[in-house]
Amino acid sequence: MADSTAPAHLHPAPDARLRRPSGIRSLHLGDTKVSYVPDGDVRLRPLSLLPDSGDATWAAHPEYLDETGHLVGSVGALLVEHGDRALLIDAGIGPHAFESPEGPLRAGHGGALPDNLAALGRRPQDIEAVAFTHLHADHLGWACEPLLGHADFLVAEPEWQGRDLLAAQGMTDQVKALAPNVRTLTDGEEVFPGVRVRIAPGHSVGHAEYVITGGGRRLIAFGDAMHSPIQAGRPGWSSGFDHDLTATAGHRHRLVAELAEPDTLGFGVHFADVVFGRVRHDGDGPAWHPVDS
Repeated sequence: MADSTAPAHLHPAPDARLRRPSGIRSLHLGDTKVSYVPDGDVRLRPLSLLPDSGDATWAAHPEYLDETGHLVGSVGALLVEHGDRALLIDAGIGPHAFESPEGPLRAGHGGALPDNLAALGRRPQDIEAVAFTHLHADHLGWACEPLLGHADFLVAEPEWQGRDLLAAQGMTDQVKALAPNVRTLTDGEEVFPGVRVRIAPGHSVGHAEYVITGGGRRLIAFGDAMHSPIQAGRPGWSSGFDHDLTATAGHRHRLVAELAEPDTLGFGVHFADVVFGRVRHDGDGPAWHPVDS
């Protein structure tokens, strides 16, 4: 049933950053630098994306919506640099654009990742591996292009085992393009200095998060466990894209609690221009607070 209330704690205050695509953003965790590398953006139908939200939520929180009434989602990758080494977490949409007449996704486009990578002083050949949170089209785009054909593709073992689900969704060509470079991961494995994978099924059969530690802090790159900052205040709201609604909601409750712990930051790849943040409790409950970079 849709929630007819509009809790005030969903976000601390109206913020234009919630409805515009993100630019390059960087943080340092000790000797490790993490940077959001934009590729493009998507426009999402709010009631289809979060069916439990209800019209009253968006009437009370127009700061999340663009002038056409859509949620704005950023799409890109997280660049992790340690010394002269470089890892990407996810790979954007790639050089593509699309529209959909129904469902959560209204439209989206990519193509900017190579230029933004260059703006950060990195060439594609510097990327030793791409670690995927999951194998949806808006996360693996450039990995299916020659740009990253030299890199290892790191995929949670249950996600790769479930690749037949992708083929059933018309992604046979993408699976074929990835296969020669895939190395599967087990839960807790270190994939890069200071970066460990943890497998958290729900959004997809083998959805993964990456925990990056350094300088006494940690950053959780949580992929599509949350699609919008508004879910930090309503972790029970699952997405129309989620594979297992119950599992995802349970994990999201735990994740939101974890993001409120000291010295813990989050990275939400689809969080418009507030991709880095932390969770704080503002009277009535938790809320996403952007961290300036």
